[in-house]
Amino acid sequence: MNIPRKLRAFIALSAALGIALQLSADVVETKNGARIVGKIVKIDAGAISIETEYAGTVTVKQAQVASFSTDAPIAVRLDSGTRIDGKVTGSGESLEVASADGTITTSVAKVAGGWTAGAKDPAVAALERNWSYEAAVDISGKTGNREQLGTAASVRAVLKTPQDALQFYSAYDRQQSDGTKSADQFKAGVDYQNNFSGKTSWYMRDEGGFDRIKGVELYNVAAAGFGFDVIKKTNHVLTTRAGLSYRYEGYKNPLTTDVKSAGLDFGLSHEYTMERSKIINRISYVPAFDDFGNYRLTHESFYEIPLTAPSWKLRLGVNNDYNSQPGTGVEKLDTGYFTRLVVSWR
Repeated sequence: MNIPRKLRAFIALSAALGIALQLSADVVETKNGARIVGKIVKIDAGAISIETEYAGTVTVKQAQVASFSTDAPIAVRLDSGTRIDGKVTGSGESLEVASADGTITTSVAKVAGGWTAGAKDPAVAALERNWSYEAAVDISGKTGNREQLGTAASVRAVLKTPQDALQFYSAYDRQQSDGTKSADQFKAGVDYQNNFSGKTSWYMRDEGGFDRIKGVELYNVAAAGFGFDVIKKTNHVLTTRAGLSYRYEGYKNPLTTDVKSAGLDFGLSHEYTMERSKIINRISYVPAFDDFGNYRLTHESFYEIPLTAPSWKLRLGVNNDYNSQPGTGVEKLDTGYFTRLVVSWR
């Protein structure tokens, strides 16, 4: 068959280009003889992640890797803590990392981490203090047989490391039904937790605000104590708290006795992260020393769903505020349901 000269040249060039691309790719070779070609994007937690054109990102346990090589420099951290940025070549279980300052010889088992050359070590970045923020708003209304309008807004700022977490938060809720206010509540607080020993932590917190519907001109709860992580996994955390508190509630109605008492402080925080959603539960119970029948119990649970943009989320939840000895003419329990739009950023 007569193939035109230009077509032959094009076929030869395409074949050469394909071979060159294959030769220039990163390669991971496993102990059972598999050869994975692509781009190594991460080495972490005893696994190598390689991005391929044919199967997406493939993660291979490092214990099953015989050798690997890269076509360009990457950052490598060894078990000893040494970091070197260079091109990796593999031969058997021996690796050579060639940088501008020289070449070191190591093994697959001694590689503790790998990432983009020149970038900050992810393990170091994880230990740094970083602020994260979120703001939320929900508006509900009804017209016809009954006029109703409700608005709520909240903000939260968190400074977190693996060892401790500091957060500031604030929220305001206002509801109006048939021209009459049915909710007018504000709160602001600060919470600090220090994980000083494994799953054990100590904490300090303070929250204050008002609730004009319940006649509370000012309330404040200050507490400190210890916490314990019953469950502490990457995607699942359950923390319990127990400590001492001081509770103050000042009422507008002179017939209602103000609360000024030391007491206990119990709390529970639960967070479970799934592939595309999250469930969060928070409970606080604060009884007074002078009368254990006088206590305040607050609860919030919500289901969080990410929207199209990663920073936007939707929360569906319920909250309860129970005061065992409320002001005159006020119900003990307030229950609210919400659908909340949340935006978060760093």
